[in-house]
Amino acid sequence: MNSEQRQLVESLNDINKRLQGLRAAVMEAFIEAGAGKLPIAGDWLTSTIDRYNFPQKYEKSAQTWYLTDAFEDYFNSNAISAWRIKHTKVVLRSLLRYEAFTGMRLELDTLTADDIRAFEAYIRKEWAIVGSNPEIMKTCPESRKIEARSENTISERMMILRTVFLYAVKNGRTNNNPFNRYEIPAPVYGTPYYITIEERNHLYKFDLSNRPALAAQRDIFVFQCLIGCRVSDLLKLTRSNLIAGAIEYIPRKTKDERATTVRVPLNAIAREIVARYEDKDRAALLPFISAQQYNNAIKEVFTLAGLTRMVTVLDPQSRQEVQRPLNEIASSHLARRTFVGNLYKQVKDPNLIAKLSGHVEGSRAFARYRDIDEEMRQELVKMLE
Repeated sequence: MNSEQRQLVESLNDINKRLQGLRAAVMEAFIEAGAGKLPIAGDWLTSTIDRYNFPQKYEKSAQTWYLTDAFEDYFNSNAISAWRIKHTKVVLRSLLRYEAFTGMRLELDTLTADDIRAFEAYIRKEWAIVGSNPEIMKTCPESRKIEARSENTISERMMILRTVFLYAVKNGRTNNNPFNRYEIPAPVYGTPYYITIEERNHLYKFDLSNRPALAAQRDIFVFQCLIGCRVSDLLKLTRSNLIAGAIEYIPRKTKDERATTVRVPLNAIAREIVARYEDKDRAALLPFISAQQYNNAIKEVFTLAGLTRMVTVLDPQSRQEVQRPLNEIASSHLARRTFVGNLYKQVKDPNLIAKLSGHVEGSRAFARYRDIDEEMRQELVKMLE
């Protein structure tokens, strides 16, 4: 018998031993399960074989895994973007303050749906809790004052918590999954409001020669209206993103899910703005300031330009419709809605617009744009004449 034949025989002997061991394990588990006299779960055999092949997955770890450990484990993954890490850390900070407030640490193996509901109740009222217990903030401070959170924000925070927990389950940190018995509050959105092309052009042409710094932020807002990117992507644009008369970028928010390049050709106004602020000594494409100052500048420009028409919005706290003037609620995200809204008015093809806006094709966000334009309503009614 040569060496190859000897190795084959040894391999077959090993396989035979494992099959005999598996058979013994299945028979033992079958007896423990009632030997057929009691109902057996549909996945019983699959689970039994998995336990035999991968016993380490079912052994109680000597390390106690806490929920905060799961966050650190998640951060060490190479599969998540800097954008997602930033937003996940917001939830971790609330969790650390919650544990300081309750005086307990949450374990992965013993976490229950009631524990999750208690944490949800905490983040809903955290602004009031830390207000009356300032010592809690010292355990994990924030750069900004904690304010009352909207129901949509709470939904987003709980979805992040679920993502982290399921990551821990997937990686064998626990077999417990309390999210099977907990329902995340569904986000509610109102009909999106946006400015018309005429209002955008009025804003662009409004004389701000006596306020050059404010004029620059106005021009950046108009530029954002013309390319439709999120403010986080706008902030990162450099001259290298300008390729053959178009802006090309990979949306940061979805980079870890689908690294799709968005390409938006620049029209005459957009090219004019880029040329106006061309500066080879500046890395950024445009003279962008901080996101908060940018939002403040947008509101001020709207006020000076007289863009104060009333729009119906959904109050984030009460979830009731209220009327607010544009200049009070204008922000960087209004530019993105303006881009999508005006395109949808002309094209009405969400998948085509998604290629320019960076939305996922078939995104539910586009369902909100089906009921946004009075002119479209009038056109439909006229069809009945």
